[in-house]
Amino acid sequence: MPSTGDASVLFPTALRESYRQLGLEGRSVLLAVSGGADSMALLVGTAGVSESLSLRVEVATLDHGLRQEAQAEVQAVVQLAARWELPCHVIPLQLSPGSGLEARAREARYAALEALRRERGLQVVATAHTASDQAETLLMRLVRGTALRGAAGIHRARPFLVRPLLERTREEVEAFLAEEEVSFVTDPMNQDPAFFRTRIRHEVLPVLARAAGFPVAPRLAAFARLAAEDEALLSGLADGAWSRLSLPDGSLDAVGVRALEPPLRRRVLARLLAESGAEVDEASLARVLRAVETGRPVSLGGGRARGALQLRTAGGRVRCVRREAVAPGEPPPVLVLAGEGASGVQPGTGWTFTVATVPPPPGTLGLPLPEETRWPLTVRTRGPGDRVRGPAGSRKLQDVMVDRRIPAERRGLLPVVTDAEQTVLWVPDVWNSTSAAAVRLFLWASPPVPSVAGPPPL
Repeated sequence: MPSTGDASVLFPTALRESYRQLGLEGRSVLLAVSGGADSMALLVGTAGVSESLSLRVEVATLDHGLRQEAQAEVQAVVQLAARWELPCHVIPLQLSPGSGLEARAREARYAALEALRRERGLQVVATAHTASDQAETLLMRLVRGTALRGAAGIHRARPFLVRPLLERTREEVEAFLAEEEVSFVTDPMNQDPAFFRTRIRHEVLPVLARAAGFPVAPRLAAFARLAAEDEALLSGLADGAWSRLSLPDGSLDAVGVRALEPPLRRRVLARLLAESGAEVDEASLARVLRAVETGRPVSLGGGRARGALQLRTAGGRVRCVRREAVAPGEPPPVLVLAGEGASGVQPGTGWTFTVATVPPPPGTLGLPLPEETRWPLTVRTRGPGDRVRGPAGSRKLQDVMVDRRIPAERRGLLPVVTDAEQTVLWVPDVWNSTSAAAVRLFLWASPPVPSVAGPPPL
């Protein structure tokens, strides 16, 4: 008969409190049970507290199809669930051996469990990860190099997923099973030194415990829990900073980014890289942080499309841009407008132009054309030596764009309207010529997508 030792009292008490903290009293749960010590303790412990919690409980066990012993382990879970009168579902996965087995098995398990949870109308899946698993995960990530997010380790709760044993150690689990006289199996993979986790479990943690003179797993797990709380707070602050500093064109306000405390600055810049499709790793982030401080552009790895990614800090903005290759010697595309009624789309920029006799409708940019306009008009992109003339005299178009804080990567994509003598008349939404002569026609211009309001034309 099962004993009523300390573990048989303390373990269910702690598990009951864990379910209450997770908000599952009066709700339902699908237990993922493999037949190992941790999951068998989860099954027995949950069955024992389910009535007091009004908790509906079902069990799922998975056969990965990798070992002959798996069938016997599945049957052991089925029998234990039947002893506690819990519905039990057996899910065959049929994985094939080979590279990435751990990751493939984990992905297949969670997908199968989530599908069954939805099918059965249960609130959450519960897995049997313990404080010992948490300690191993923390050490693995620290050794590989991680920030606070990685140090948070295994999360106690995710959408539709909980880990009610995350504060209990493997020693507590096995003491509870011993007192309850419940047997369990040991997966040979958990003894295979080919796996990093196995080496951490059997070689590193025991050495640390001997050096410290006490079990270290609970303290490492407690650190991971506190790291998760700190990370949640910093992530929330970073989300707020992102909202404040985001500009309509997808860039960030450079002054605001520089003013952030380093933990928030890293998180905001990491999000900018991720949303641009750039690689986000320690080396890339270090280069980006330096680039923001110095104002110099820096190349980035990754990207989902052709062209090299680059982070630029200029014009008061931090942004990721793509430097597209341009065929050497290829002339820029142009649109020629011969006179009244002419219209077309400028190749390369997508802007649409129309010569009309009336002013443009709301939402469309327009340039009044005096009677002395020299036809035809040409719409092209910026060229070397382009200048504009205003009340203060002649200026380089390049300087006007810099003053208007037009990002460098956009300057070559803006349409430039010239007359028959190649005099620049208009750069829509950036600069336009003025004339006191009578107006006869109007040039309408519409960008390829709704434009964001920018500085008014000079």
